[in-house]
Amino acid sequence: MYIDVDNHKTYIATGSKEHIDGNMGMTFIHGTAMDHTVWTLAGRHFARRGLNILAVDLPGHGRSEGDVIPSIEGMADWVVKALDASGQDKTIIVGHSMGSLVAFDVAARYPDRIKHLAMVGTSIPMPVGDLLLDSAKEDKDVAKEMVNFWSHSQAAHLGGSQVPGTWMIGKLGRLLERSGPGVIYNDLKACHDYVDGVERSKQIQAPTLFILGEDDFMTPVRNAKELVENIPQSSTVMLPNCGHAIVNEAPNEMLDALATIV
Repeated sequence: MYIDVDNHKTYIATGSKEHIDGNMGMTFIHGTAMDHTVWTLAGRHFARRGLNILAVDLPGHGRSEGDVIPSIEGMADWVVKALDASGQDKTIIVGHSMGSLVAFDVAARYPDRIKHLAMVGTSIPMPVGDLLLDSAKEDKDVAKEMVNFWSHSQAAHLGGSQVPGTWMIGKLGRLLERSGPGVIYNDLKACHDYVDGVERSKQIQAPTLFILGEDDFMTPVRNAKELVENIPQSSTVMLPNCGHAIVNEAPNEMLDALATIV
């Protein structure tokens, strides 16, 4: 469905189900240069279990109008506006990669809006190497190729998609190619610049679920340990033989983990 946020046409996927007044919301935030489509399976799964699904396209991504937002904090503020515009007072919030930082920031600064927080493929801080940032700044295709390559485990590069008839590397590659000029740099830079999250983690009140890939090259598990330790009500699901693209590589295991907080 389309809603208006900051006078811009904004797309939110609802899992093919209309929202029902009074039902709990479940909000999904996509990663760098991606859009709502990465949450199609999860959105439909939980919509059929009675949740109001809001899989957003951030400004300048997917079908949403508006300029990209240059900071994680700004994206978090925008998400709260989207919740207001869709009439969703309280929500479970789920984010992958960059989206996990956005979801985290919403939970830290707007604790009354969040029932549960789930961070998929995450670490704070989330530094980005100069080679990737420089390539992204120049809008070189190699930046998208690097993101795609490093997002997947070695096993995923050989195939074995859980979704019959799909190619994990090709699917993410096409999605990154659809992103507009400057989007991938904006998103990577926002992740790189979000450096005070560990301190902010002390503000998290919602029960928090970490879903991590054992073979994640982009956000190594060791980088998430301090964050996990700082959040009292936290639990972790570790996925073996899985890289950063958990939504792509282990969709069924991710759904099983998310079901524990619904």
